[in-house]
Amino acid sequence: MKKSLRYLAVPTLALGAIAMAGSPAMAADSSFQGELNALNGSSATGQVTVDLNGNEATVKLNVSGLAETFNDAAYPHVQHIHIAGNGVCPTPEADTNGDGVIDTPEGQPSYGEIGTTLSTSGATDTSTATDLKLAGMGGAYTYERTFEMNPETMESLKAGTGVVVVHGLDPATLSKEAAEAKSSLVPELPLAATAPAACGVLTASQMGAMPEGGADTGVAMESASDSNALGIIALGGGLVLAAAAGGTYVVRRRNSDNA
Repeated sequence: MKKSLRYLAVPTLALGAIAMAGSPAMAADSSFQGELNALNGSSATGQVTVDLNGNEATVKLNVSGLAETFNDAAYPHVQHIHIAGNGVCPTPEADTNGDGVIDTPEGQPSYGEIGTTLSTSGATDTSTATDLKLAGMGGAYTYERTFEMNPETMESLKAGTGVVVVHGLDPATLSKEAAEAKSSLVPELPLAATAPAACGVLTASQMGAMPEGGADTGVAMESASDSNALGIIALGGGLVLAAAAGGTYVVRRRNSDNA
C-alpha cells in the first residue's frame, strides 16, 4: 500500500501546471479594439486590441505599410496610446501650419496626450515616448506585450477616449518644407521621425481577440523585461509557459514582401 501511494504523490507545482494547461484562458475583465488607418499620406493599416485584467494590460498590434528604412536600418516607429483628448483621429484640417503634415502637437486636440508608450521593453510611461531603440521596427510588424497599465490610460479607455498612434513617415513622401523640418518633440530628429503615420480609436468589445491579418512573420524576437524569469514546463506532450510578474512582450517583424 505504501509503495502504491508513493506513485500518487505528484508535486503541487506540477498539478497546478497541468490544470493551467487543461483550462481555457481566463477571460479579460474588459477589452478594446481598433482599426489603424493611414495619416499624412502613409500607406499604413493595422489592427490593435487591448485586454485588461485588473490593471494588467495585454496589447496586441499588427501594422503594415509603414516606412521601411531610416539611415540604412529598419525604421523605428514609436507608438502610444493617447488619452484625454476628443477620442478621434485628426483630419487634414488639423494641419494648422499648412506644411502638408499633421505633426504630433497638431494632432493632440483630436487624440490627446500620451498615456502609455507601447515600448518593446522597459518603462511604458512618457519616459520612453521617443526612445527609438524601444520602437516597432520596419515596414510591417506584430507587437504583443503584457504590462501594468496606469490608471489614467485605463480610465480613458473606459471613457472611449483612448487612441493608438504609430509614428514615423518616409521623408521622401513629404513636401520639401516638411522633409527639411525638425521634430518639435525631439529637435535632433527630423519631423518625419515623430509625425503620425497611423491612428486608430479604441472602442469597447465584448471579448478580447487577436488582431486579424498580418501574422506572416519573417524575423521573430521574443523576450521578457530584465527583471522577469521565463520558463517552459513540458507536461504530457504539452508546453506550459510560465512568466514571473511583470511585463512580457513579443515583437515579430514581417518582411515587406509578405505584408
